[in-house]
Amino acid sequence: MNTQRKILNPGKKDIASADKIGRRDFFSMAWKGLGILAAVEVAGMFMAYFFSSKNRNISTPKQLLEAGPADSFAPGTVSAFMGGRFYLARQQDGGFIAVSLRCTHLGCSVTWEEDKHRFICPCHSSAFDISGEVLNPPASRALDYYPVFIENGVVKVDISTLKERNTFRKEQLVYA
Repeated sequence: MNTQRKILNPGKKDIASADKIGRRDFFSMAWKGLGILAAVEVAGMFMAYFFSSKNRNISTPKQLLEAGPADSFAPGTVSAFMGGRFYLARQQDGGFIAVSLRCTHLGCSVTWEEDKHRFICPCHSSAFDISGEVLNPPASRALDYYPVFIENGVVKVDISTLKERNTFRKEQLVYA
């Protein structure tokens, strides 16, 4: 009987085989579907970024680290705050600056040499004075610094805001 049906309808496929999808067609549809899904995800990311209601002008909240009373730091001294990643230096004229402990050359941790009155980088021998100014290359710019605030006689350092600088300027000091 099957042979007769094939003879009677030689151009038509069997009903059972007409519902099957070939492997090549299946993979072609799967790749197209994955491509559409990826495009929708990328478009969604762009839309979320460009049309988010988040106000981009809001700065990160300050993380103030309390260093101590201003009169407890003698002029010309440096105090290390390793947890805050800075040295608090009190200049001879009484001004405070919080310099980063990272060398501006390659990011090694600088150390304070009390006897030579300078910061030294153990990696490549860059040297910096008490204000973070370069004394000896290869570092090409002064140590970065953190903003200092003095409230009610207490020195506080904003460790959430690291400021880059090329050279030391007197305006970077804060006085009690």
